[in-house]
Amino acid sequence: MKLATRYTWSILLAGFLRKTKRKIIKAAPRFELGIKDLQSSALPLGHAAENEIPISNSNRISQGEQKLLFLCNGHGEDTIACRVIEALHEINPDISHEVLPMVGDGKAFSTLVKHGWLVKIGTSTFLPSGGFSNQSFSGLVLDLKAGLLGSLWRQWTLIHRSAKEGRIIVAVGDLLPLFFAWASGANYFFIGTPKSDYTWASGPRSALSDFYHKLKGTEWDPWEYWLMRSSRCCMVAVRDKITARGLRNHGVKAVSLGNPMMDGISKRECPYAFKKYRRLILLCGSRLPEAYQNFKKLLTAIQFIQLTSSIAVFVPLSSYTMRKKIEFILIDLGFKPSYQSIDENGISEIWKKNSLLILIGFNQFSCWANWGEVGVANAGTATEQLVGLGIPCVSLPGKGHQFNYNFAKRQSRLLGGSVAIAKGYETLAKKVGFLLNSNFDRESIGLRGAKRMGPEGGSHAIAHSIFTRLSNSL
Repeated sequence: MKLATRYTWSILLAGFLRKTKRKIIKAAPRFELGIKDLQSSALPLGHAAENEIPISNSNRISQGEQKLLFLCNGHGEDTIACRVIEALHEINPDISHEVLPMVGDGKAFSTLVKHGWLVKIGTSTFLPSGGFSNQSFSGLVLDLKAGLLGSLWRQWTLIHRSAKEGRIIVAVGDLLPLFFAWASGANYFFIGTPKSDYTWASGPRSALSDFYHKLKGTEWDPWEYWLMRSSRCCMVAVRDKITARGLRNHGVKAVSLGNPMMDGISKRECPYAFKKYRRLILLCGSRLPEAYQNFKKLLTAIQFIQLTSSIAVFVPLSSYTMRKKIEFILIDLGFKPSYQSIDENGISEIWKKNSLLILIGFNQFSCWANWGEVGVANAGTATEQLVGLGIPCVSLPGKGHQFNYNFAKRQSRLLGGSVAIAKGYETLAKKVGFLLNSNFDRESIGLRGAKRMGPEGGSHAIAHSIFTRLSNSL
């Protein structure tokens, strides 16, 4: 039943897409592909790479005319693209950069845009599913009502125009940006971020999807690695070596140059004032209103933890607009604001209840992440980054479009079990309490997760590889 729900929309669209396949070269690509995280959909793009679009002379650029357009379809993908763009700018400040955030508002690029050497194109469209329409048919319907098709058409015209102007495309994400990059006719690079063969090569291996991926030998689907084999695809970079090996078995020259997610996170030691506390990092996600529901659930569960020591809970929120709603939740749960002095550590508010200290900050994740001992996390990319620092996490999945049980299970398997899944408040409290009380287990589980995520430095390695190919005229 779950698989039927997951694939319903793509099966219905299969016949229609087959009829229009021959028109892709002359016309805009069909809107049905405009869904975030199409990693498991069964769209019939099987022969897409056979209909190669000729490379125009405008795409064979010289070293002095390097122009790149980044396509990203998610908050985590925006962060990764931002790191790579920064690294490319360090290598050669003369490269012209544009970015098109295909999902969300692209806030991750704000600083680079202010610096004047990155241009963000396109307009933002709010998607009720947060870009996770493939998780449910109802999410797809809501996104369609919110203007998904019109948004995809505008994105296509921008991408097609940029390709005609000679821009090379860097697609960051999964099938959606990869397909748009191929269909534009431009040369392109692909940074495949969401998929890893760890999700099926380890774990129970009893689900139908596990057998499907084992049959292919990779989590990437046939229509995806056909697009990766295109003669215009200059590079395919994936997140780990096991995934690169799986793609190479299908003729894709995939490389694993490091995981950009681990770049840009501060390694500053926790301030002395908080070392007397047991320290948690609470990650409620960035998708609204789901993030508010996650915050309330996780904070409620934390109150069931039984420890003799006081607990400091760092809550790095992604947007200042969340402040009022978060305050209402804290008041509703019996927390009271503290008026003690706030220093330079990025803390905007302090709330207290018994032995719990809640520290609120905005856009402070990269500064605070390394201070936690354990994470309580219903988030995507930020959870992976926390685990990459060697900090184990416990999640409490809900019924939202993003962080539901299936998403949490996949995340846990991807990270080698370093994110434990709780089914209730008391279960989460017991798991967190166990990790705080057992230094050995906390460290061993953390090391397992850090190994899955890999070391920092991936952004510079990927940027250097892109620049080398650009310098060699692709």
